Amino acid sequence: MSQPEQSSTAGAVPQQNVDSISTLIGTLAIATGAIVANLYYAQPLVAKIAPEIGIGPNLAGLIVSLTQIGYGLGLILLVPLADLIENRILTLTTLACVVVSLLTAAMAHGVWLFLFASLATGVFSAGAQILVPFVTHFVPVHRRGRTVGLVMAGLLTGIMLARPASLFIAAELNWRAVFFASAALMLVIGLVLWRIMPAYQPAGTNHYKAVLSSLPGLVRHTPVLRRRATYQTLLFCAFNLFWTAAPLMLAERFGLSDYQIGLFALAGAGGAFAAPLAGRLADHGFGRAATFGAMGSLALAFLCTGWATAALSLAILIVATLVIDAAVQTNQIVSQRAIFSTPPAVRARVNALYMTTVFIGGATGSVLGTLTYHAGGWIVTAATGAALGLAGLIAFATDKHNHHAAH
Repeated sequence: MSQPEQSSTAGAVPQQNVDSISTLIGTLAIATGAIVANLYYAQPLVAKIAPEIGIGPNLAGLIVSLTQIGYGLGLILLVPLADLIENRILTLTTLACVVVSLLTAAMAHGVWLFLFASLATGVFSAGAQILVPFVTHFVPVHRRGRTVGLVMAGLLTGIMLARPASLFIAAELNWRAVFFASAALMLVIGLVLWRIMPAYQPAGTNHYKAVLSSLPGLVRHTPVLRRRATYQTLLFCAFNLFWTAAPLMLAERFGLSDYQIGLFALAGAGGAFAAPLAGRLADHGFGRAATFGAMGSLALAFLCTGWATAALSLAILIVATLVIDAAVQTNQIVSQRAIFSTPPAVRARVNALYMTTVFIGGATGSVLGTLTYHAGGWIVTAATGAALGLAGLIAFATDKHNHHAAH
């Protein structure tokens, strides 16, 4: 494939042929999934990593939480730069930094170096959120939802595959091999993006300080951002609640091994296939119906997991898991299509604010997952997840702005 035409005018979008756009979208879907997966590789390996780098069990949670904190910092401090700096250069720079941080983690033998590398991995993995609004500049409005759906399907697939992939690699080799393998993958992705990613120079002329100081005003003056961030925060909280507590439940109630739990997670990743369909629904004006369906089906699916766990029905549990993942992904695509109706000059900042809010919900869900499960078993966890879906449904149904179908 030939190098796409580079944009030389600020804010100009190069004309791409259909094949080039399709290749670009597919590549960005793979890239976003692979980059975001870096946040989750260490999660199932904490018990193996902690003693080898000399960190006690009481502080072992820092291995995961510092990566998550870094991602949050990257969303606020790094992603808004996409409204200021040429996007291709910014993306490749973040990828280069991710490679360095992953290699540092793989070779670290001391606590502080490993924790620093974990924080840096999170910060620069936020570069994945540069790619999501970036691709909307190259497609017409009537294909925007479908395009975001395809890219976000890759992102969710990366999240879902990260845990089983790290378990499988560590079982065959060791935990350090996981970070070496991801660094190699990031290098390959960087080379591919360097080859096919078109340049995009934002039209904005603000300085970095002005870009950051504009964030509170964007929240105040962009109601679709506030609404959609609220809905998805509730659903992503439920998503993380489920995937934090589910491995505990699968081991205790169903007696599954780590390897079998990894296979269960692989089955759950099938929910990512809902993303392109959700994008098409949004493009055809069915965003409102898709949102109602996502929230309602998530609440019902959580209730079904309670019944399936009590009845020890793994098949029903897998189906309910697919519904939960599909519901979260559907609402994510509809929401991002809505917020990307904002002007191109602020789109990266709007996405950064949206994803930061959703990320806080996800972090809260991770905490709630362990709290609810240890407080009363899976039935309490399932009830909490259903309540989150119901809360989203009520918020959406009572919002006076919802007569706007696109929002």
